Amino acid sequence: MPQQIQSIISNLRAFGVRRLAMLAGIAALVMAVIGIGSVYLNRPAYETLYVGLDRSDVNQIGLVLGEAGIGFDVGSDGTSVLVPAGTTAQARMLLAEKGLPTSANAGYELFDNVGAMGLTSFMQQITRVRALEGEIARTIQSIAGIKAARVHIVMSERANFRRDEQQPSASVVIRYSGIDAEKSAMSIRHLVAAAVPGLSADKVTVLDSNGNLLAAGDDPSNTSAARTLGVEQTVEAQIGDNIRRALTPYLGPDNFRASVKADVNTDTRQTEETIFDPESRVERSVQSVRANENSNQRQASTPASVEQNLPETQATSTDGPQTTSANDRKEEITNYEINSKKIATVSNGYSVTKMSIAVVVNQQRLMTILGKDATPEQIAKRVADIQKMVASATGFDDKRGDIIDVSAVEFIDGLDGEVIEQPGMLASIGTYTGTLINAGAFIVVVFLVAFFGLRPMATALTARPTPALAGPSFDDVQRSLPTPETTAAVEPPPVALPSGRPAATPLDDLRQKIRPAPQDRLARMVDLNEERTAQILRKWAAQEAAV
Repeated sequence: MPQQIQSIISNLRAFGVRRLAMLAGIAALVMAVIGIGSVYLNRPAYETLYVGLDRSDVNQIGLVLGEAGIGFDVGSDGTSVLVPAGTTAQARMLLAEKGLPTSANAGYELFDNVGAMGLTSFMQQITRVRALEGEIARTIQSIAGIKAARVHIVMSERANFRRDEQQPSASVVIRYSGIDAEKSAMSIRHLVAAAVPGLSADKVTVLDSNGNLLAAGDDPSNTSAARTLGVEQTVEAQIGDNIRRALTPYLGPDNFRASVKADVNTDTRQTEETIFDPESRVERSVQSVRANENSNQRQASTPASVEQNLPETQATSTDGPQTTSANDRKEEITNYEINSKKIATVSNGYSVTKMSIAVVVNQQRLMTILGKDATPEQIAKRVADIQKMVASATGFDDKRGDIIDVSAVEFIDGLDGEVIEQPGMLASIGTYTGTLINAGAFIVVVFLVAFFGLRPMATALTARPTPALAGPSFDDVQRSLPTPETTAAVEPPPVALPSGRPAATPLDDLRQKIRPAPQDRLARMVDLNEERTAQILRKWAAQEAAV
């Protein structure tokens, strides 16, 4: 071990002060880059604490969180505060103790600073409406994808000289990202309508921050067409489920497919019926009248004579006719109450007017059940049995005009069960985009630092100094240079051209291309060792002078 340390120290001394300083700088830079990258890329995930705040609230919240030692960050818009995941509840409890935030978008905490003395009914009503608006806005902002919300409510009011009462209404402005705005707008309308007394969903208008109208007027989900479509889909799904429960134990879940089309009548019907029962009667009243009459009449008649015309003469009367009558009457009246029954029926349901069912069965499965030697007649009989089973499970009715069709066909290989909608690859990647980017960036930084920093530094530290190369001797250089004897021994005799010059052979051309020229070899020797090359050149000059 000491010998290895001594070798390392000797190698470091061989580098020199300049190279050691460069290596130290590279090592410090590498460690700094790795440290900064690990701290920056591995920061904790932040979640939203409050949105739609004023600048003053953001500053006060930052001071309180900083004093409590809770990390925080401010959104790019400057109106939202984010804290590390898992500390949201603690931060909100801490801020609630301090009475933060105090923005205009406040809830029922407005009543905390309202005094009971000198507060008119109008001020109480305005404070109540403001508090209700703030609470509804907070609830809307808790929906995923809603960045900010603002609510305006007009409460119902009935004046003294107004005949009709003004109905309540509301308007909502939202700022969102990454959601279906129309579906969220319908949910927001029902939320606001349920929170305000007497407010209906069709009186709530929802807009986005760009001024686009998202929902207003009547709710399209309450229209007759939407209701009919929803009932049809429910009936078809229920009938399809009945078919699956009936055929799955016999054929398996992947060996049949069923399609149902149902025509549904959703008209509202009202029936009123009155039934009289003459056999069931009750005496309501009895009236009896009895009358007895007796009469006796006698008439005295005076005869007509002369005496009647004489004065002071009284005529004698004689008895006239006499009549006597007796009348006895008895009357009895009985009133009866006839039993009656009134039936009023209001039907708001639905009725199936016609149903069409199509079922396809995997023929290979039937062949497996019946055997390989199954005849077409046996397959047709089994299909008929399946059709009866489907008709019993779905409530098939010929009088209603229902249609059912069951066929045995060849299924495509690899066909699985029902297609279940799952989030695609892009949606899954988008969920973890931030984590993937951080991890990938950190890996890239570590790789670049290791490849361009640590690897060259380790190579330089472990490499040994290269010994000085001995220059070629005079004999080696002499042997490397071409001589007339070697040229004549190796090369074939040149072919004379008509002009008298020797012709170049293909071997000469190849040698000239492969073997470098003497000047190039001399230049390479000078680069390797200048002193040795100078000694060789001096030896050459001395030999030429002696000759």
